[in-house]
Amino acid sequence: MKEGRILEKEQPRKGIVLWGANNIFYVSYDQREWACYIKGKILKDAEEEYNPLAVGDEVYFEEDGKGKGRILSRFPRKNRIARFNKKGKCPQTIAANIDQVLVVTSPEEPPFRPRFIDRVCVASEIERIPVAICLNKIDLGVDGVNLKRLEVFNQLGYPVLSISVRTGEGLSQLREFLWNKRTVLLGQSGTGKTSILNALLPGKERKVGPISEKYNRGTHTTVLAYMETASEGWQLIDTPGVREFEPVGVLASELSWYFKDFLPFRERCQYPNCTHTLEPECGVNDAVEKGLIHPDRYESYLRLYFALKERERILYHE
Repeated sequence: MKEGRILEKEQPRKGIVLWGANNIFYVSYDQREWACYIKGKILKDAEEEYNPLAVGDEVYFEEDGKGKGRILSRFPRKNRIARFNKKGKCPQTIAANIDQVLVVTSPEEPPFRPRFIDRVCVASEIERIPVAICLNKIDLGVDGVNLKRLEVFNQLGYPVLSISVRTGEGLSQLREFLWNKRTVLLGQSGTGKTSILNALLPGKERKVGPISEKYNRGTHTTVLAYMETASEGWQLIDTPGVREFEPVGVLASELSWYFKDFLPFRERCQYPNCTHTLEPECGVNDAVEKGLIHPDRYESYLRLYFALKERERILYHE
């Protein structure tokens, strides 16, 4: 019996990271959550990252003989959704090995932020991850300006699902959309990500927070990303609210390739390396003036372009 136990300890196991805090990562293996720490100070292939592991990562670990696990290695990722962490000046992975991204937004409480959605779409396009938009709180009403902006996303191939967790409207269609997939929920605080999880996965009952009346934005109730699994097997990853989102894995000079509505007009630019900012005879600028590209999409592009330029200046020239 003792010999068998020793062999079991020495046999590495393959598990999935469900969540992590304070350098302890909780790994799902054999219908149990194992509290694991990383063997050594730095995980191989994660030296340049803000966090070595993220929810959804597949890892090899071994039992340490004290009831915990030692993470030996991280499997290569199929994909990841990540943002630039300004404090650490490096990429921060929010979730890995996912099937789709669902950007959760609202018409009010907090206000609709289409430029945040644009940035998540860019990050998803970089990794070739399907992305959709979930407009929660439709019981509050949606004005015409926001409806037009949502229609632009829909026309670009980003499906828009309209729901109300409070009334239950649209939840059956949302459940159908999520079925048999691993989906990460992204959005600013207060849009209802955790409320969606609670509505679709009864019994989880994770804590939700109020909207700040002073600033009309949510409070950070969810402080850690966490993956929940439905009894049927599909998975939802709830994440903390994000106010700023800057994609990684793209240079300012490459950005326009990830704005799908720009692509038909790039070939009309006079210069092959046109940045679509100040150059004359720019096909993208001309399309904006003719109403073929939504002006707010173009403004969103400009803001992200110059943010990336500034990031490159800080990282590579100072």
